[in-house]
Amino acid sequence: MLKLHGECWAITDDAMGNQRQALALSEQLGMPVWHLVLHARAPWSWLAPRLVAGERLALPVSGRAVFAPPWPSVAIGCGRMAALFTRMLRGLSDGGCYTVQILDPRIDPAHWDMVIAPQHDRVQGANVLQPLGSLNSVDDEWLADGRDACPDFVDLPQPRVGVLLGGPRKGVVLDAGYARSLAARLLERQRREGGSLLVIASRRTSNALVETLRHAFKGVPGLIWAGRDDGRNPYPGVLGWADRLVVTPDSVNMLSEACAVGCPVQTFVTAPLPGKIQRFHMSLRAAGLLSDLHDDAPSMSRKPLRETAQIAMTLRGRIGARQFDGSALSNSR
Repeated sequence: MLKLHGECWAITDDAMGNQRQALALSEQLGMPVWHLVLHARAPWSWLAPRLVAGERLALPVSGRAVFAPPWPSVAIGCGRMAALFTRMLRGLSDGGCYTVQILDPRIDPAHWDMVIAPQHDRVQGANVLQPLGSLNSVDDEWLADGRDACPDFVDLPQPRVGVLLGGPRKGVVLDAGYARSLAARLLERQRREGGSLLVIASRRTSNALVETLRHAFKGVPGLIWAGRDDGRNPYPGVLGWADRLVVTPDSVNMLSEACAVGCPVQTFVTAPLPGKIQRFHMSLRAAGLLSDLHDDAPSMSRKPLRETAQIAMTLRGRIGARQFDGSALSNSR
């Protein structure tokens, strides 16, 4: 594997989805990785990543100690706030830091060395890579580790159906009414074919949705996990042992991770979806990766959706070419 020099900063806010993507890509580069969780002050936070004037004041005093020289060789950011700092680094390092931004920065991609934005974002540019889904760490080794972490799941009746719950977003309502409809559909099928239900909530999942499912699934083999009160997060184990996955339609990250597993993936949609998320769903369906919960024989692509390694390989090549050219130029002087 191409050896890269220096260290990599993975820059995010508190959002777990952004952290998972930035770290999944950073850890594939074979470089020491430092994870920086940064928050800008107003007005930079309001206008990120457009406003970079007065950049040294963008961070509160508590953040300036970590966002300081020596600058990294590579910086990978995910999310709008991180885009401010990866854009700053290009100037602060005089071009010495190779800057990568994950997700649509909503301004010209030329402000970064590379932008990685999913196809449904429709970002164009010579330095833009367009995976179908979001970046993640799900591969055979990750799934095997998940099974090892939850060995008791092997005793659950099959099919083991993992149910991944997101939360409301603009244009997508996931309330108690949605939960009742989802529960009715899952229970009807569980009564016909048996098996178990392994339900995992996210930070965005409402209490109303969780409690509706807790009540509905009493007596059904499996589990419901909604936070620390339910014990250790079994998410990797659920994905590792699942015979089928059902994912709420709101989350690109959860749908991408589910489609990386290699089992059938279904979703439950009760109303028209917003444009971007609808385009993503249609792409998954066209690839044979996603079907509706009411389909008794869900389609499954021959190949799981695993794009992170290929994206990392492309990125390593471009960073390596930059480092080689810089080294060659330095040696010629």
